[in-house]
Parts: sequence; C-alpha cells; structure tokens
Amino acid sequence: MKTAVDIVVITLTSPLHVGIYENNQRIKTFQTTEQTSEALPLLFRDILKEYQPARLFFARGPGSFMAIKITYIFLKTLSLTLQIPLLACDGFLFNEGNPIRAMRNLYFVKKEGVISTERFAHEYAQNFSLPEVLEESYFNHDNEPLYMLPAV
Repeated sequence: MKTAVDIVVITLTSPLHVGIYENNQRIKTFQTTEQTSEALPLLFRDILKEYQPARLFFARGPGSFMAIKITYIFLKTLSLTLQIPLLACDGFLFNEGNPIRAMRNLYFVKKEGVISTERFAHEYAQNFSLPEVLEESYFNHDNEPLYMLPAV
C-alpha cells in the first residue's frame, strides 16, 4: 500500500521545488532546473509510483507567468482526477518575503498584504525553499493563479 502524503510545489523561478510531506513533516525533496512543462509530468510520474497524494499545495504566484499557468493546470487536473484538495498561497511564503523578479529590474513586492511592483537598482537573489514543516494554515482554497503581469 502506498503512503498517503501531501505534496508542495514551487515553480515561480528556477529551480523548481517539490516537497513530499508525511504528517506535515518534509520527508523528501525534488529539485530541477528543467522547464516546468517538462519536469512536472516526469516528477509526478515517479512520485505517484511511490506515494498516494492526499492534498496538493502550490505557490500560485507571482512569478513566471508560464510556469504558474502550467503548474495550475497540471495540479488542478490532478486534483480533480484524484478527487483531492488543491490549496495555495502566494510565493512570498517560500522566499522569506523577499522581492520576486517580474522582469529585468522590476520585482513583485508584498507590503502589508498588498502585492505590487517596484524597480530596484540591484538584483535580488531568487532563493525559494520548501519548509521543513507544512503549516496548513498558510494555505487556502483560493488557488486561482496570481498572474499579475506587469505593464511592459
């Protein structure tokens, strides 16, 4: 019998992160620099051989428009197919609240709960990480993507 687990996915920037959680504790991590459209199906093929997903969690944005779109469609389809919940939060949870690159020197920032864009003279590292402990209270069923495309 396969172990029931929760799965957390972060695809806002490269590398892509997928975490496997049992009893809210991270037990396994996957990371790849492959494109989201190529990586997700292959990662989940392997994950589904070993585990039975109970819930899916993901960072719904802001970040790479295409990665967010592909991730949402992929996970929403999996959620419907397996009849399991899909929960989401914004990506600032996974990078300690630091700015998230929109394009060139334009970044998404979150101040007092509001996400907007700002230009910075220096570059911010795009370091995202999976938590050791899954805090369910940070996620909700509002899983529509945060596309937030900046004006060009």
